[in-house]
Amino acid sequence: MLIFLTGATGFIGSAIVPELLSAGHRVLGMTRSEAGARALAEAGAEPFLGNLEDVDSLRRGAAKADGVIHTAFDHDFSDFVANCQKDRRAIAALGSALKGSDRPLVITSGVGIGSSASGQPATEEVFNAEYPNPRVASELAGAELLNEGVNVSVVRLPQVHDTVKQGLVTYLIDLARAKDVSAYVGDGANRWAAGPVLDVARLYRLAVEKADAGVRYHAVAEEGVRARDIAEIIGRGLNVPVTTLSPEEAAGHFGWLGLFAGLDMSASSVWTQARLGWHPTGPGLLADLERMDYSRASS
Repeated sequence: MLIFLTGATGFIGSAIVPELLSAGHRVLGMTRSEAGARALAEAGAEPFLGNLEDVDSLRRGAAKADGVIHTAFDHDFSDFVANCQKDRRAIAALGSALKGSDRPLVITSGVGIGSSASGQPATEEVFNAEYPNPRVASELAGAELLNEGVNVSVVRLPQVHDTVKQGLVTYLIDLARAKDVSAYVGDGANRWAAGPVLDVARLYRLAVEKADAGVRYHAVAEEGVRARDIAEIIGRGLNVPVTTLSPEEAAGHFGWLGLFAGLDMSASSVWTQARLGWHPTGPGLLADLERMDYSRASS
């Protein structure tokens, strides 16, 4: 298949490109820069200039393809709600180019939206429209397209990691470096699900190949890693103290990260693994955090 991949030069997208190519697919990779286009060409993909704000470019890219994987997202969390709405418009644009066909569209969301109750691992069959993460807008957009006959499926992400980036944990590291303290909320027993980036890339490939409409997959290798354990490894890596904060103190300390810092974002992938025959083999989140270079600030 020719796969239109948004976010093709991003953290996850750049891992999906070789995964698709090695499986015999062709990749039309979206990038917003000439440098990104060169990198994609060198990787063996066909570059496509476009961006999330230019919805016409999204439609054109999707119209050329046999399937679409959408991983692009504006990660400026200081304007998170607006960026989630931007993603909703992008998904609508991609879907509009696929109407009247069975060509698959795989979109991206977060595992927390599959949580039915606090402290309970999220599962694939649950869609919690009341979950506090504004990223719920992405799944609402997918549901609207599904009702219009578009072949939409969802990959829900946990903390996706290697030894350079680790999802929201990367921002916790930056914050601990800036404030000279690594913090967690309360007893730090809340857990965050995690998945190695190469395993996550393979899941996207399997999802677009399966092309099952209306299903949700969890890219989860570890059901939950305790927030306190994450904070303690960060503290050791940066050689800063580790402390607990009350929920009231957390808002002032974490800023926008306060929306997530005390949440339990554990998740199961039992159904996903059975459905796709996907069995993650990469290192755990704590292992990657142990091996990373803390002398280098994240880019």
